[in-house]
Amino acid sequence: MDVTVDVVGGEERECVLEDDATYADLIRAAGFHPQEASVLVDGSPVPGDRPVDADRVRLLRLIQGGSNDHLEAEG
Repeated sequence: MDVTVDVVGGEERECVLEDDATYADLIRAAGFHPQEASVLVDGSPVPGDRPVDADRVRLLRLIQGGSNDHLEAEG
């Protein structure tokens, strides 16, 4: 199955999955770890263990890199 993943704040990706894939599998296929991202279907988050049932989703990264500038200013 082909799924279009719109990464919020990033680029759109096309992922090819097995027919029995879960949303956690989709997150991995998009290049993220399930603990650092959440999938939204029609604007609502879906559990990672739910089978993929949409051909287009949004992926919201929950953890993103930050800056250490504040540490350098203190040091």
